Amino acid sequence: MKLVSFRNASGQERLGLYLAAGIVDLAQAGQRMGLSLPRTMLDYLRGGPELAKEVARAALALEREPVGMVDPASIAPLAPVPHPVSVRDAYAFRQHVETARRNRNLEMIPEFDRFPVFYFTNHLAIVGEGEVAVERDHLPQLDFELEVAVVIGKPGKNIRAAEAEAHIAGFMVMNDLSARLLQADEMKLNLGPAKGKDFATALGPWLVTPDELESKRSASPNGSRWSLEMRAFHNGRLVSQGNLADMNWTFGEIIERASYGVQLYPGEVIGSGTVGTGCYLELNGTGARLAAAEGRQFSPSWLAPGDTIELEVEGLGRLANRIARAPEERSILDRRPRG
Repeated sequence: MKLVSFRNASGQERLGLYLAAGIVDLAQAGQRMGLSLPRTMLDYLRGGPELAKEVARAALALEREPVGMVDPASIAPLAPVPHPVSVRDAYAFRQHVETARRNRNLEMIPEFDRFPVFYFTNHLAIVGEGEVAVERDHLPQLDFELEVAVVIGKPGKNIRAAEAEAHIAGFMVMNDLSARLLQADEMKLNLGPAKGKDFATALGPWLVTPDELESKRSASPNGSRWSLEMRAFHNGRLVSQGNLADMNWTFGEIIERASYGVQLYPGEVIGSGTVGTGCYLELNGTGARLAAAEGRQFSPSWLAPGDTIELEVEGLGRLANRIARAPEERSILDRRPRG
């Protein structure tokens, strides 16, 4: 199934089923079918595997005979999971980590191969497709990050990697938008990113259930990998390409780490981290390093107002966002040092 969230003409948040014929309002369709189907994505996720099976059975019937179709002109699309319980973002692709460090003349850290690491970002700053308005201080060195995210659909604590897939309700494209100038200053304090990351994370266009990706899955004792081609397009130009199967840490291993001593709840989102070549921080660093070695000039690329960034993942669709300026009231970069 491909599930979407949207706001209807009455301003209500609703859960939709994405079909070739269009979008079905699941709760509305359920009423016509004599079924009690969830109204929102969180209702669906909190219903657990049993509700997911019921929705899947209804989806098969709706593919044959759609009811509850919505007029696309009357709805406003949202992120598939508009209100995640939390958002963790991992660091699962060695190529990205190693290259980014090499570009800064740093050795690869051995801890990368010991355990998967993640940070928490702002689960209240989730956006879907469309315009993303950013403040003045986000624009210098504004970057994309090409990722895939999973969402938890079954609670659990101390989950083993080999059993973690039973807790995954679906997959989405994720763009971890990053203000690199702010981030670089913050990271000097060794407390992780804050304002460089917390302003917007894009998810979409659909939540794709695991059964849709079964043909792309390869099992292993430490959790499955999915061979899904990943691409990024900046103003229509291909700038990044990779594959989800290149994750050095599986989603199973990341969930195992995240759930150690901690209960995971339905609606929690976990990102893969950036695929190799999947951001300008890495691409610009590599370009500058190679240009310096060859004695030539290099001009870095970043996102700017009016630009479109589109992230495409095989089987998960294409997530398109346009960068816009927010009202420029003030700058946090203008603050003078204390002392």
